[in-house]
Amino acid sequence: MGWNLFFWLIICFPINIALLASTFYQVLILYDLEADYINPFDASSRINYFILPEFIGQGVLCALCLFTGHWFMFLLNVPITCYHAMLYVKREHLIDVTEVFRVLNAEKKLRIAKLALYLIVLIVTIFRLTLIGVYYLGLEDDDDLRYLWLRTYFLTEIEILGTNLSEIPYPSFKMLRGICTFF
Repeated sequence: MGWNLFFWLIICFPINIALLASTFYQVLILYDLEADYINPFDASSRINYFILPEFIGQGVLCALCLFTGHWFMFLLNVPITCYHAMLYVKREHLIDVTEVFRVLNAEKKLRIAKLALYLIVLIVTIFRLTLIGVYYLGLEDDDDLRYLWLRTYFLTEIEILGTNLSEIPYPSFKMLRGICTFF
């Protein structure tokens, strides 16, 4: 229990938030450059400051998912990690001040695609954290799970007590456990 919760809450979630925030900041800088609110030197230096930490964070996240056996998350992270490795090996990972306007549209599209991927990874991480929370709360009794399911839909305890819990549709605990082991 402790390792899974520690892995998703203390390691993956902050790395995902940091990757999402840095990419969002880079997109904002590129839009500011396009609108001529910032000069090319400042834009390049601000974006280049976040490139290597982003590559390292993405590589660490991908390696951790591989070594801990979280194959779905690993497969989500592999394409962008390989792309980062290719850019670093070719020495094309930094934005050049003299060419920033020439590659502005391509860089914006690339960073928006990375932002979408990081958002998907964050959503999967939050989903995984929710499943681990339900799984490790000890809700193995179907009535406990029904009660939790109803509480998520903001039903009061009086409304719950007045109904027959066996008649209310809900995802079974076995289904949640199967999803939990899949991710």
